Amino acid sequence: MTWRFMRRFTRLTNAFSKKVENRAYAVALHMMYYNFVRIHAKVRMSPAMAAGVTDRLSEVTDLVALVESQEAASLPKVRGRYKKRAAA
Repeated sequence: MTWRFMRRFTRLTNAFSKKVENRAYAVALHMMYYNFVRIHAKVRMSPAMAAGVTDRLSEVTDLVALVESQEAASLPKVRGRYKKRAAA
C-alpha cells in the first residue's frame, strides 16, 4: 500500500497534518505522483501507463503545472473601481 511512503500519517513528525483539508491535498498529490510519475519495479512503468490511461511518463513539473492552473482558475476576479453616481 502507498501509505507507507507518506510521513503525514505518522503522528509524531513535523509533517503531521493539523487540518483535514491539508491532509487531503497531500494525499491527492501523493497519489498523482505514485500513479503518474513514479516508475514501479514490477511493471517497469507507472500504473497509469500500465492501465492505458496515459502513454507517457509524467514529470513533477507536470503536477506543478496542474496545481498552478487549478489555483489560477479558483482565484476570484479582480474588480475594477466603482463608478461614482451623480447625486440626483
